[in-house]
Amino acid sequence: MKFGSFPVSKTEGMVLAHSVSVAGRVFKKGRLLSQADVQSLTQAKMESVYAACLDEDDVSEDEAAATLATALAGPGVRVETPFTGRANVYADTAGIVALDENAINKVNALDEAITVATLPNYDAVTEGQMLATVKIIPFAVPKTLLSATVQYAQDAKPALALNRFQVATANLILTTVEGMKPSLITKSHKVIAARIAQLGMSLTSVETCQHTETDIAAAISKSSTDAEMTLILGASATGDRHDVVPAAIERAGGTIKHFGMPVDPGNLLLLAEHEGRPVLGLPGCARSPKLNGADWILQRLAAGLTVGAEDIQAMGVGGLLKEIPSRPQPRDRKPKNGPAPRVAAIIMGAGRSTRMGDANKLTEEFDGKPMIAHVADAALSSKADGIILVTGHQKDDVLKALAGRPMSYAHNPDFAEGLSTSIKTGIKAATELDPPVDAALILLGDMPLISANLIDRLIAAHDPDEDRYICIPTVGHKRGNPVLWDAAFFRELQDLNGDVGAKPLIAENADLVCEVAVVGEASLTDFDTREALRNRNSD
Repeated sequence: MKFGSFPVSKTEGMVLAHSVSVAGRVFKKGRLLSQADVQSLTQAKMESVYAACLDEDDVSEDEAAATLATALAGPGVRVETPFTGRANVYADTAGIVALDENAINKVNALDEAITVATLPNYDAVTEGQMLATVKIIPFAVPKTLLSATVQYAQDAKPALALNRFQVATANLILTTVEGMKPSLITKSHKVIAARIAQLGMSLTSVETCQHTETDIAAAISKSSTDAEMTLILGASATGDRHDVVPAAIERAGGTIKHFGMPVDPGNLLLLAEHEGRPVLGLPGCARSPKLNGADWILQRLAAGLTVGAEDIQAMGVGGLLKEIPSRPQPRDRKPKNGPAPRVAAIIMGAGRSTRMGDANKLTEEFDGKPMIAHVADAALSSKADGIILVTGHQKDDVLKALAGRPMSYAHNPDFAEGLSTSIKTGIKAATELDPPVDAALILLGDMPLISANLIDRLIAAHDPDEDRYICIPTVGHKRGNPVLWDAAFFRELQDLNGDVGAKPLIAENADLVCEVAVVGEASLTDFDTREALRNRNSD
């Protein structure tokens, strides 16, 4: 093929390289110039045009694109009529993209004139969705080049195909623990049903049981007889191969194939098998409709593909998942104000210390200074942007114990009515800070072992884009304090009642909780009796 500027009189049979407008008539790029076209251009005083002159052994762009796309295409896909050197390939049905990446890379590496662009391998697609496009960049390519690319395509297995969704049914097991609200079970059911419906699946049954090995094993044995797959969403996240859910699967006669995956969110996924059927232990993030690692496994299983440990371990590159617009989010999110979110530290210093007798535990000496001073110093040394002390019982004594440390104060006149009133007072004060804060960390005044490092770890873990709205320190499987709350919960925190704090709110939003593993007993240790304080001071 020759490309360049040619005298108009010599261009009959050539392909016009650039659109030309003559006397209100447009000759579009790619037009095969006829004798009449040449006459019209000559009459319009056009002397030359850019065009492509094809040789005898050249194949036109449309024909080449269609030929290569057809050679690449396998089961489940269709090639549309080419245009301007492009042939698009579409899914005939919903399923999983199946690529021979090596073959496609060979085609793209052979010559710059021929390109193939595809969706990522194993992407889930809907019927009619575009999977790939073959684009011939010049107006023609030599037959020998096209033959070589076609041969690469034909040597593949095929190079581009679709594994249709074929698994139709699944059972869902939801476990509960004491204090878990029924609304969370209902929400989990709805989200998972909607998630698998996108894969052409429906739930045959939904079983709710206690989070124990015995109860879960019984539910697995019961569910495995009437569906092609079993899904388990535990009230407590699986933290080890020998935790409750995997132990229950083995008790029921199943086999653990792999625990964990290099995809976030979704790290705590469990893949197992029971009586020849897949069993999937879902991570806690599956309670949210947001894309997570479990979706990747569900998609492959729904398409009838075998998934093993090696498949999961190969998902790390690209496994840092971000929000995508096709999945709704559980609540509105405000944009970040800057590169680092602002976090307020709220110290609870209003309690009556009833278990300490006549003394106020917060002002009692602990390792050489008042107990509450330890908490204040940890907050002041941390990355928190503002410190708020909530006062109530013996306000003046508490302020004296803090010896003028730089912080703001919010008095709670209703402190006798319980912890919730102090939380509401502190959160209200946090909402009035200028500039506004993105989150608040609630510290208890009787936990003097808390360090600035622990506070900073909770602040670092906070990330609404990853559904980390509530950050809680954990030691083993025990949750402790302090707890960090995203500003999205400020209104709900101000609606609390009673003396139980915010525990019910945590249970209702388990899918938005981030557990931060910490070492030591600081996050689990308070000093609210004379005996506890005496034992500490005598050590």
